[in-house]
Amino acid sequence: MRQTRMKTKSTLWKSIRLGLVVLAGLVIYAYGFQVTKVDLEEFRKESRQDSRIRTMRALANPDILEYEQEEFITALPVYIPCPADLSIIPQADTSRAYMTMAPACGEAGQVVQIEGYNFEANTAGPISFIPSSDPMDTLALQRGRVEIDGEGRFSFSMELPDRQSEEVQYIRVTTRRNIGLPHFSQQAIHTWDKIIETVFLALLATTVGTALSIPVSFMAARNLMKDVKSPLTSIALSIIGWPLGMGAAMLVARWLGQFSGVINASVGGNIAGAVLSPGVTYAALRWAFNRPDSEQVNPRTKLLRYSAMLVAALFACLSLYEIGGLAMVIGKPLEASLGKAAFLGNFVFQGGDILHTLAPLLIALVGGAVVGNLGGRVGQDLNERLTATSLRATNAALAGLAGALLFGLIGGGLNWLYEIDSLMATVIIPGAIGATGGVLLAVLTRSKVALPTGLVLYTVTRTILNALRSIEALIMAIVAVIWVGIGPFAGTLALALHTVAALAKLYSEQVESILPGPIEAVQATGANRLQTIIYAVIPQIIPPYISFTMYRWDINVRMSTIIGFAGGGGIGFLLQQNINLMNYRGASAQMVAIAIVVASMDYLSSYLREKYV
Repeated sequence: MRQTRMKTKSTLWKSIRLGLVVLAGLVIYAYGFQVTKVDLEEFRKESRQDSRIRTMRALANPDILEYEQEEFITALPVYIPCPADLSIIPQADTSRAYMTMAPACGEAGQVVQIEGYNFEANTAGPISFIPSSDPMDTLALQRGRVEIDGEGRFSFSMELPDRQSEEVQYIRVTTRRNIGLPHFSQQAIHTWDKIIETVFLALLATTVGTALSIPVSFMAARNLMKDVKSPLTSIALSIIGWPLGMGAAMLVARWLGQFSGVINASVGGNIAGAVLSPGVTYAALRWAFNRPDSEQVNPRTKLLRYSAMLVAALFACLSLYEIGGLAMVIGKPLEASLGKAAFLGNFVFQGGDILHTLAPLLIALVGGAVVGNLGGRVGQDLNERLTATSLRATNAALAGLAGALLFGLIGGGLNWLYEIDSLMATVIIPGAIGATGGVLLAVLTRSKVALPTGLVLYTVTRTILNALRSIEALIMAIVAVIWVGIGPFAGTLALALHTVAALAKLYSEQVESILPGPIEAVQATGANRLQTIIYAVIPQIIPPYISFTMYRWDINVRMSTIIGFAGGGGIGFLLQQNINLMNYRGASAQMVAIAIVVASMDYLSSYLREKYV
């Protein structure tokens, strides 16, 4: 009995809780209705209904095909007020299209009945009042629209306007008849041009975004980065080496740019430089790395090899300027002479311009990477050679210097960004904080313990990717428009940046889900980290990478229609124009084109995934 009562109470309590939950849900939704202003009164308004019907009819009739049209103009003389001599009112010519008015004249504000005869059957057109003695006058007061029946007749009631004149005025009806076969309208041609622009905008953004997101995805994969550890000495020297290497490389890049400008003063010099620079680079590298195994490695040989590698690096950097300059020189004449294939010349020119512009940045990044990697190796060697006591002091000094340099650079960047204009607040104080933090890190950690640098890099990379993904491509397009102006180039940059953030996350998650067995097997052979990625990671991720990339292209095609509203080019720009002009037939044509392209992309990506993935 007691158990029954307890069971009844439990059931009752569950019912009460369920009721309270349902009630709370209803209260939440009630507040949601108020916040979102749900109200059907505006929906029921007659003006809204008329607009809704007109818009739906326009959207259902996309402006894709049109006919050549023959125009017919029929005019009816009108007197306001009636003339003293009614005989001056001409009689209608019934042998062709004509109109009658009852009464034949009238006063301003009087309602008259207009009848039409012998018109082209099943046509329509505007009826207008012409306040002039010239029936073809461009000044016309449109009074409505007439619908002509199958017998070529219409009837229309009109209120005569307050346009009194002793001279004759006119009522004019304009109709049009389709002739010939239908052809694509001008709107359809514009839509075709913009949809092609949209597809290639998405293609370029996907290509660039994929190329950048692949290396980033490895840094955002926890299973690859968790085992990456380095001693503090190596980390500190690497941090010091990166800005020093980038600074030195920038100076070299500036000098090479000036030297390249002297060479490129003549076309012959430019061609010679573009040919010789890669040749010298190849020869120097071949000499440095293709030495006989029997050759004794002595300090002189090492010096010569390093010198050859330095020469190769300088000429490789110079070749960026030379090849870029030559492409720019060749591109413009090609663009002018290729006619319909002028885009090939433009491609050559723009590619050279991009290479020439990015050369200093690429050189700086390579210089920073080389010096930073060299510093890391030196730090690793010091960590193995020095005693614990000596290493602790070395770590404190190097970590303090690295922290001061890192925080000082960050402060300098903030000073430039926010224009604080205070050396003490943006450089000195952050540098002191960084130095203190570096020394404390050296004191609190064991001298020969390797720190989890991989996890730190993983966390920073993930944070940046999450921040970028939280910003919609539409917002990125607004910023890109400020950078490069309105057009598809801005849309390409915005979509490429958003693609990097999205694909890098998807790629990294795929890397995290790979089988660990191949990685362990490759590492057991003594392979380094790069070899492990090439032989154990990449073979497992190629199929999903291809699938994700094709899917991203599909997404970018759809997104490119939206960024056009922010000036990012593509069909979205044309769609926005038609919507703003209330040209819903034109907007419908763009919607149809978007739907066809998206559906085609879906079928294409499905086919490619089925065939190659």
